[in-house]
Amino acid sequence: MAREVFSRFDAADYLKTNEDIAAFLDAAMEEGGDDPEYIAVVLGTIARARNMSQLARDTGLSREGLSRALSGNGNPTMATLMKVAKALDLKIQVVPALSAGAASSASEHRAASQV
Repeated sequence: MAREVFSRFDAADYLKTNEDIAAFLDAAMEEGGDDPEYIAVVLGTIARARNMSQLARDTGLSREGLSRALSGNGNPTMATLMKVAKALDLKIQVVPALSAGAASSASEHRAASQV
């Protein structure tokens, strides 16, 4: 029986547009947004999709420094994250974390105040 050979999956191969990147980042924030190592790896994946060397030039960081910061062991500063987001034509946004009950209560409050 012939042995099957599989190539290694890399999400970076599927991030072709800014919309793909935004959706990938949105999903990552929903899934593990409270884990800085996970988010650093996600940003590293996006950086590979967009050409790490070009991103390093656009951010003013060395390729090695950027790669290290966006690895699972990296600890990027907020300044680095903001530079990366800007270079990727994305923005970092903070929104309230609402529980399901709080979200429906807020919706009810908005609906009641519009009457």
